[in-house]
Amino acid sequence: MFFPISGAHISPIYLVIVGFVIGILGGFFGVGGSFIAGPALRLVGLDWNFAVGTDLAHIVGKSVVAVRQHRAFGNVDLKLGLIMAIGTIAGAEAGAQLIQMLKRAGNVNFVVSIVSIVVYLSISAFMMWESRKTLKSQRRRSSTAKVKGLTAKKDRSAFSHVPRAIQRLKIWPMIALPTSGVKGISLWIILVVAFIGGFFGGFLGGGAGYIRMPSMVYVLGIPTHLAVGTDLFEIIISASYGTFSHAVKGNVDILIALVMHTGAAIGAQIGAISTQYFAGPKIRLAFVPLPLIGAVIVIYTLFTGHKL
Repeated sequence: MFFPISGAHISPIYLVIVGFVIGILGGFFGVGGSFIAGPALRLVGLDWNFAVGTDLAHIVGKSVVAVRQHRAFGNVDLKLGLIMAIGTIAGAEAGAQLIQMLKRAGNVNFVVSIVSIVVYLSISAFMMWESRKTLKSQRRRSSTAKVKGLTAKKDRSAFSHVPRAIQRLKIWPMIALPTSGVKGISLWIILVVAFIGGFFGGFLGGGAGYIRMPSMVYVLGIPTHLAVGTDLFEIIISASYGTFSHAVKGNVDILIALVMHTGAAIGAQIGAISTQYFAGPKIRLAFVPLPLIGAVIVIYTLFTGHKL
């Protein structure tokens, strides 16, 4: 099928399947799925600027579906999500502007490919180390602990000393996040974390949940289930802005986004429901292979120049 906005020939069935897979991943891990969507669109010949903008457009609707389900489970901290949206929007615009600079310079595909490979591999390596260390520690503490129905208070992390230290930093203004169980944390720290996630969202595409969800757990100290639902809520706001920003720059193929959404809407509900059957550390460990898959696809397209 020919998509006139981007000038690409892509199978609708391929787009629906990619959207469905990303929907499941988004609902389960609280991510936009750009570490899969961007490389998957690039694999069929879409330039990175279109892959980034189109990915942002399709995840808005998918995230709405997933958030409704997570909200019913009590996994959304609205206060935190609204605060993070401010920093994310600023970061997304910075990332989109950098994409424009690279597009004008004519090297957008190469630079974005290299950055995405480094980011995806780094995230996977860190989360593999942390989640395996946490699970090993939990097994030592209690071999009879139940996984299903585990409460947020039992969502421990081998990296938990870092958010505790950050929460002790008294940088005014300090705010409390009762839904997430955080008694006090600096507003500026939240905004910085959100800005970094937004920047990578604007630069690599999607809601950058692959950065923001781990950051909420390892930096802000948010329980994993709440980080998943809250990140999806925040993605609705930030990805909507990112879509608009990229659309006015000519980087969005809305027809491709709509086709992908037909599969993503179904997958998002399946993913959101599935989170109720896994403890936080196991969700984080299951997340590890996903950025690796994205990195492999990018490496393939970068060094072979092939497309489907």
